Amino acid sequence: MSASDRMKVTIAQINTTNGDIEGNVSKILNAIDKAKSDGSDLIVFPEVVTHGYTSQDWFQDRDIIDHALEPLAAIIPATEGITAIVGTIRPNEDPNGRRLFNCAAVIEDGELLGFTDKTLLPEYDVFDDPRYFEPNEHPNRLYEINGTKIGVVVCEDFWNDETFWKERLYDVDPAEDAIRQGAELLVSINASPYNKGKIKLRCDMVAHRAKAARVPIVFVNLIGGNDGIVFDGASLIADEEGDIILQATAFEEFVESVELDVHKPDARGITGDETDAILDALVLGVRDYARKNRFKRAVIGLSGGIDSALVAAIASEALGPENVLCVMMPSPFSSEGSIKDSEELVQNLGCESRTEPISGAFEVLLNQLRFSKPRKGGENLAAENMQSRLRGVILMAISNAEGRLLLSTGNKSELAVGYCTLYGDTNGGLAVLGDVLKTEVWEVARHINRRAGRELIPVKIIEKRPSAELAPNQFDDDSLPPYERMDPILHLYFEQKLSPSEIIERGNDPKLVFEILNKVEHPANEFKRQQLPPTIIISKNAIGVGRRRPITHKYRRNQQ
Repeated sequence: MSASDRMKVTIAQINTTNGDIEGNVSKILNAIDKAKSDGSDLIVFPEVVTHGYTSQDWFQDRDIIDHALEPLAAIIPATEGITAIVGTIRPNEDPNGRRLFNCAAVIEDGELLGFTDKTLLPEYDVFDDPRYFEPNEHPNRLYEINGTKIGVVVCEDFWNDETFWKERLYDVDPAEDAIRQGAELLVSINASPYNKGKIKLRCDMVAHRAKAARVPIVFVNLIGGNDGIVFDGASLIADEEGDIILQATAFEEFVESVELDVHKPDARGITGDETDAILDALVLGVRDYARKNRFKRAVIGLSGGIDSALVAAIASEALGPENVLCVMMPSPFSSEGSIKDSEELVQNLGCESRTEPISGAFEVLLNQLRFSKPRKGGENLAAENMQSRLRGVILMAISNAEGRLLLSTGNKSELAVGYCTLYGDTNGGLAVLGDVLKTEVWEVARHINRRAGRELIPVKIIEKRPSAELAPNQFDDDSLPPYERMDPILHLYFEQKLSPSEIIERGNDPKLVFEILNKVEHPANEFKRQQLPPTIIISKNAIGVGRRRPITHKYRRNQQ
């Protein structure tokens, strides 16, 4: 039995807030106290927990750089009798290069042993580490603590195992270097955001390396919503057989300990139901965005359709139904069924509701602008969109007057092809479904009802033919292909970054593929998307901070 087998380790999966250094340090100290009470030898925290990993250009701020080490002054004395590995930042004393290192501070029994700096700096999807941090290609990765050689790596430095990945982004593997140097225990601190399939991927990756190297691995990940980026946690410890012996609950803070030789599998945080994980991510995203921006209450425009119904259900779970106001704003084209369905939803959820008709204001503006009233969809887009913008004015006024967070309800399918109204239904402080395809919206709505064991979202709303109700007898599929045909194309384009020919090879109609992609990439639609509120991200290459395209361009895709 090695010394590492006798070690007791604590996962400290905590929810940090960017810039709340005092609050973050307080959470760190509380977790250290909990680990000590558990009799733990080692406690491990995620990446940059002192300052908040997604602090962006605050990492270029002179005050942040000059005082980067101050949080450790409070943490180091608290480690008497225990070892702590804490994700933080430290200044780069070399006048050349970025001003900070992203690092792990290794602290034993009240003494700072040293820093392990991050080597591999990601700059894909939502990541932009090279903008802020200097890489260190040869940091100290190995520490001997209580007779055990512990290898330490920071996030991306663990994610480049050539025996696990078919394709790698880098030609070096810092984690493998630590193992070759004699690490008897490997610790990886992470800020790995949630996207579909990511939880299982991490479990497979950690288990594979642990079994192949015959070394226990402690993999600790960040938890919490930060603007649109949601970290799911799901931290884990694998023994040298590759068995998961401690699995943190996903989407929740988690501070628990385990003996490395426990030999007892733990699968609490592993979910086989991706829809359940998507729902949890959306709930956490809303809850943390509201809480961290000091909103206690939300407001939603409720149309009688599935998108706003789902957002109302998510907000009710995130904030409590008593803190959610659903505003119904019927126009001359709103169906009686939509109003009744909205009322039933509000009753099922237990939310507050209010009715603010827009027909009078709509008539006034039609006369003032000499617009004709729409008689069919697409006949008078300015008049159609004016209804959406009137609703946006009402919702923003309520948000402003009552201090409520306005939640935008548009889904990814609509936003991708521009089927939305700028300064109307795109208004809001947070786009809840902006990365959720329409077919996924239906799936999550059904899942909410299954999870509740009752009909929270009326089935008639889920099964209703989608309509913006901005003109008589208007339906989405009058203007768009059916979502069942459009969404697979959008999924392959956004999430797998496939070319048109590759999308067509997957069995999609060539004409439809080019039609949809040219809608997505049209400058007018990019113009709309770049003015969206922050979007909760649940996929790779989502609409939002991870996708960068110019508004002004003349690129068009032509079918050969």
